[in-house]
Amino acid sequence: MNDKVITIGHSPDADDAFMFYAMTHHKIPVTGITFEHILTDIETLNKRAMAKGTQGQPLLDVTAASLHAYPYIAGDYQILSCGASMGKGYGPIVVSRDTKLTPGEEIAVPGEYTSALLALKLYLKDFKYRVMPFDKIMPAVKEGKVPAGLIIHEGQITYADDGLHVAVDLGTWWLEKTGLPLPLGINLVLRSLDEQLKHTINQAIKDSIAYGFAHEEEAMGYAAKYSRGLDMKRVKQFALMYVNNYTLEPGQEGRAGIEEFIRQAADRKLIPPVKVEFIS
Repeated sequence: MNDKVITIGHSPDADDAFMFYAMTHHKIPVTGITFEHILTDIETLNKRAMAKGTQGQPLLDVTAASLHAYPYIAGDYQILSCGASMGKGYGPIVVSRDTKLTPGEEIAVPGEYTSALLALKLYLKDFKYRVMPFDKIMPAVKEGKVPAGLIIHEGQITYADDGLHVAVDLGTWWLEKTGLPLPLGINLVLRSLDEQLKHTINQAIKDSIAYGFAHEEEAMGYAAKYSRGLDMKRVKQFALMYVNNYTLEPGQEGRAGIEEFIRQAADRKLIPPVKVEFIS
C-alpha cells in the first residue's frame, strides 16, 4: 500500500529548518504518510493559500502562514496546535540609520500580508510603505534607498552590523500593551482532510520540534544551512527565538496572544473579523 503524500509548505529559514529537521531527515517516520516539503518565503505561501488554487497551484495540505493572512484563508484551513512562531517581548523591528522615525517617511516592508506589517499598522496607524523582498530591506536602508525598513528573520539580530538602529521594537511594544506574546506565524492544515489525519500531521510536527530540542546540535547544524551566513552562535539565537515552548503548544497565553492580535486588527478594520479555530 502506497503512503499518502502530504504537501507541507514552510520558509527556507533557520527556525523552520530547525523545526522540521527531524521530519526532513526521517528521524520520526510516520506510518502511511510521506511528507513533501515545499520551501518558499512566507509571503509567497500566504498568497498561494489565498489564491485557492486559481493560479494553477493546488492548495497545500499543510502550510505555514502569517497570522495576518489567516482571516482570508480560514474557510479552507484550521490552525494546528503546534508550529506557531511567537515571541514574548521581542519580534519584528523597524530599523533606520537614526534612532527615531521621521513622521511621514516611507518604510520598506516585507509583504502585504505579513504579521509584521499588521503589527506595524496597529502601532503607527497611518504611514507610507513600500513592499520589498525581506532580504533586500536592510541593504536598502543602509544604502539610503529607503529611510527605514521593517525587519523580520535574522535581520532582527544582525542590524547593528550594518550600522543601523532600532526605531520601533514591535515585540516590546506589544508586551507592554497587552502582557502577551506577539504572534507572527502559524501552521495550518486543510479543513477537508480526514480528522484523524490532521491529528497525525499535528503530532508529527510536534514530535519533530521535540526531537530538535532533544538533539539540538545536529538540528542546528542543519538549520545553519538556511541561516544566510550567520555564525553558529547566532543561528542558535535566532532559531530558538521562534522555535520555543509556544511552538510546541501555544497554551492559554499563546492562544490569548493570537486571539487578541486578531481582535485588535479586526476592531481597527485592518482585517475581516474571524473566529480563531484550532484543530479540535
